[in-house]
Amino acid sequence: MLTFKNFNIADWLSFYRVAAAPFLLALIWYDQRLFFSWLLLISYTTDALDGFVARKLKISSPRGSQLDSFGDQVTFIIGVIGLLYFEKAFILKNLVLILVVFIPYTLQMVLAYLKYGKATAFHTYLAKLSAIVQSIFILWSLFFSPEYVLFYIMIGIGIMETIEEITLIFMHREWASDIKGIYWAIRNKRKLKKPKDH
Repeated sequence: MLTFKNFNIADWLSFYRVAAAPFLLALIWYDQRLFFSWLLLISYTTDALDGFVARKLKISSPRGSQLDSFGDQVTFIIGVIGLLYFEKAFILKNLVLILVVFIPYTLQMVLAYLKYGKATAFHTYLAKLSAIVQSIFILWSLFFSPEYVLFYIMIGIGIMETIEEITLIFMHREWASDIKGIYWAIRNKRKLKKPKDH
């Protein structure tokens, strides 16, 4: 059960993205593209800030990582819904390519919930890069219009990031947070095995 009593500033920044979701959906419902775009920009800004604040103040925690990941997923889904509503023609035109990314992404989430009972919070370098490119593409599309170069870059990085996430799920029996990537996961496993060999 979620309790707010022990929330730190980084947790509140993450929680903001979850709390903002109904308001963002309402702005889509009332066809308020500009207000939606600005509020979504604020949500993405909190995504950039919460991890930085947690590291700077040394207040990182598994709860914070999980809340951060959940907030990221909610914001991403809301952004996609907004893009689908405000740029429907673009989405329909590129639906096959979008599904190529979205289906494995959904599979990754299902695998995580089946194995851990909650979303992953690996926070890999590739995941961070993917989130940055996704947010730039979505915001650019909403404020201006979809840019195909950004779109293809987002698709490519998104596929690689999803493959990495699925690989990490199979590599870790227990839920783990803040893993930089497959290379670091393998290196950590080797470090854990070394004392047993001596």
